[in-house]
Amino acid sequence: MSPNLHTLTVKIGAESFTARLRPDLAPRSCERLLGLLPYSGKVIHGRWSGEALWSPLAAVMPQDVILPRENPRNHAAPGEILLYAGEVSEPELLIVYGASRFACKAGPLEGNPVLVIEDRLERLAQLGREVLWGGAMELHIESQPSPR
Repeated sequence: MSPNLHTLTVKIGAESFTARLRPDLAPRSCERLLGLLPYSGKVIHGRWSGEALWSPLAAVMPQDVILPRENPRNHAAPGEILLYAGEVSEPELLIVYGASRFACKAGPLEGNPVLVIEDRLERLAQLGREVLWGGAMELHIESQPSPR
């Protein structure tokens, strides 16, 4: 994986965040995520997961794709982005902005950690609350351009 692929831009609404790819924790899941780029979708509030946003991936990832468990977690720290592609729920990204316990209507889930936003976490939390009270926002994830 080339060095410029280790940093991605995550844009939620009009706000852009720099996110670090986590191939050290979830190499196959990171490869799958990179294969979806550039990704455009929506984020809505993760109603079963606490302070988190989620983006359903069914439009870009077939439901029958099952990723192996790679350091999966149910609890994630603010800024962590988990990728879930398992048998219990549809494929999805979970973007954690506060206290969270990953779940769906069928019960607890565990996602593989693919990205982490390490700065401006306070602004990420504000956006999470805006989505909670105001509704869906656009989500774009793309590779950052290579430095010239």
